[in-house]
Amino acid sequence: MNDKTLALLEFDSVRNAVSLCALSEEAGRKIGESLPLCDSEAAASLKRLVSAVLDRLNSGSAEPPGAIPAIAPLLPALGVEGAVLGAEELCALGIFAERGEALREWLCGGECGEESQDALKEVTGSMPDCRAVSREVFRVLDRDGRLRDLPEFREIKRRIQGLAAELEKAVARYAGNEETRRMLQSPVPSQRDGRTVLAVKANFRGRIKGIVHEVSGTGQTLFVEPEDVVEKNNSIVIEQRRLDAEIRRVLRETTAAVSSFREDLALFHERVVYLETLRARARYSRDGRGCFAKDAGELVLVKARHPLLGSRAVPIDFAMGSAIVIITGPNTGGKTVALKTIGLFALMNQFGLALPAGEGTSLPVFDGVYADIGDEQSLAQSLSTFSAHIAGIASITARATSRSLVLLDELGSGTDPQEGGAIAMAVLDHFIEKGPRVVVTTHHGALKNYGYTRSGVENASVEFDGLTLSPTYRIVMGIPGESRAVDIAARNGLPAAIVAGARSYLEGERADVSALIAELKRKRRDLDAAQKEAGETERRLREERRGADLRELRLRQKELELKRGGMGKFRLLLQESRKKLENLVREVKEGELSREKTLKVKEFLRELGDAAEAEALNLDAEERLFRGERSRIEAGADGVPGGAGSGKPAPVAPGAEVLVGERKRRGKVIRPEKGGWLVETGSLRITVAEDELVPAPPEDAGPLIETAGLSAAARACFELNLRGMRLEEAIETLQRQIDAAVLSGLGEFSVIHGKGNGVLQKGVHEYLAKQDQVADYFFSRPELGGFGRTEVVLRR
Repeated sequence: MNDKTLALLEFDSVRNAVSLCALSEEAGRKIGESLPLCDSEAAASLKRLVSAVLDRLNSGSAEPPGAIPAIAPLLPALGVEGAVLGAEELCALGIFAERGEALREWLCGGECGEESQDALKEVTGSMPDCRAVSREVFRVLDRDGRLRDLPEFREIKRRIQGLAAELEKAVARYAGNEETRRMLQSPVPSQRDGRTVLAVKANFRGRIKGIVHEVSGTGQTLFVEPEDVVEKNNSIVIEQRRLDAEIRRVLRETTAAVSSFREDLALFHERVVYLETLRARARYSRDGRGCFAKDAGELVLVKARHPLLGSRAVPIDFAMGSAIVIITGPNTGGKTVALKTIGLFALMNQFGLALPAGEGTSLPVFDGVYADIGDEQSLAQSLSTFSAHIAGIASITARATSRSLVLLDELGSGTDPQEGGAIAMAVLDHFIEKGPRVVVTTHHGALKNYGYTRSGVENASVEFDGLTLSPTYRIVMGIPGESRAVDIAARNGLPAAIVAGARSYLEGERADVSALIAELKRKRRDLDAAQKEAGETERRLREERRGADLRELRLRQKELELKRGGMGKFRLLLQESRKKLENLVREVKEGELSREKTLKVKEFLRELGDAAEAEALNLDAEERLFRGERSRIEAGADGVPGGAGSGKPAPVAPGAEVLVGERKRRGKVIRPEKGGWLVETGSLRITVAEDELVPAPPEDAGPLIETAGLSAAARACFELNLRGMRLEEAIETLQRQIDAAVLSGLGEFSVIHGKGNGVLQKGVHEYLAKQDQVADYFFSRPELGGFGRTEVVLRR
């Protein structure tokens, strides 16, 4: 990165704004001296740390308040034997240690993602504990830097106060005596060189014996220290010197105590300043309401807003599908702003900042960003506009590599259009061979044709509204744009006659090209509209298909419920018939019965049982078919991994993520069990048959469609926690749970109400007793909660 590019892209303004977000002067200075990183791993690590701090900022936990003082100049003094730091300097060390520890504790505590915690521990884990420094300092100082009232000082201060009282009395006698009072200019004593003196009129010189310390400018007043006051002043001075010596001793001992932590404090200082640079970046990123760019090989900007334009910024979309993109279009259409936005975003990304753009933005890490933007003509260096551009481009061609980003504004301008266009195409040929990513703006028509004919080069344009004769600032990829210079000149006040003359010169020369560009733009708009309409139609048809399939499933589900009800009655009849026949056999045995008749009765019972079992197996097979069909439909057009859309079910293994039950609760397979697999869902572990398990989609996959017309809010849970709720709120929550359970087919669930004073427990039981849907309810086993938890069984 060179200083010229940083200045052209106004990176300094962004960097200064970041440094102002720091609560430490040293961190702000460190940010101001930092440059964007060119190493991919280092840039990714920096973004990961800033993202972790941003997560902490967004967690809602209050940041540690207060600025962090600068202590770097004080650290060398701690290595000097016998050094004595002043109270203010020691206070700065104590505050730094205290607030640095608070910053570390805030970063490591609270709620944020596991990945963020791990990233922050990489920095904070090696920080030494410097709380002892703040304890040593604030044992003798308060947080304003004033010495505390230590026992070592109290006796000396008490003697000074006593001597001062005696001195005040001695001086007061002069003001209280009628004879001496008339000799004084003022009855209030003064201070000269730290000693108490009297302001005596010059004409009474010698009447009050003592030492003359000073004479007023007019010569009318003498400042005299009376003889009886001299000794008392001397005593106060001596005690004050003793107090100063004691203060210096305490400061020297405190400095020595802090010096024992010198190495730890130096490392702690380095880490705290670094953490503060991360927090400053995170604060700036939060204020910009942006996102971190993905570390990918593609250059894609989604709704990118130039950070220095504020509310005036118009979001732009830019996807660089080729190594070189040539942007054309009208003046004031936003070409240069787009160029600066691309370059500044690349620098910000490699500086560890979130970008003011939408999700989906991705940027590579460049080893250099080079720009030639604006007019750099120089009279001092005899450089014209064209010469200045060529000098800049020559420097870029020498330094750019295949991992660089090159931004060239108005390439080939400032000279004969034909020769300028030829130079521009030759420069682009050079970059095609060398391989950097290049974004160029131009008005040369030859370059528009170059963009169509050369492989690896793509045209783009800034859109222009022909009705309002104003730019929309939208970038259209794949289509070149017109300069529209005549239209813009007319709009900016050029006389109509001159505009008409300009149009007459253009007629016939550019009519065919303009018509071609206009036709391309129209076809592009028609294509966008057709694609949008096709997408809407496809979505609507897919939803209609799903709706029809769901209606068919609901009918089949109803049919299965009816069959199940009939099967239940059949089994009940079988049980009753079995009892009657067994009684009959017993009665016959008591009478006359042949062995042949007994065997026929047993055969009848066996055949009856086999028929019932066959019916049950058929019903189970139909239920499995129904579940597979429903999983296929719920997975939608894309299918769920392992579902019907994948061709064959994914094998179930311990640790696999699966969907369980009617409501497709996410669970984790623990181990195989007799009759199926043990699955953990929430706090509950249940055994589920293998054919009832549906592989779960990834966490970021779209939600499964709702079945049976259930709303997203009507979710039944296996365990309902009512603790902490008022009785009315708890009853409303319980009512919603029962309704959702009935609709979703959940037959049993638990209610946690706690023991407490029994109000919630009693209210829950009274409500359950009145509900027709509730078949039974009872307290849980002691190991599951006992009287603090109720098991609820719903009617089938």
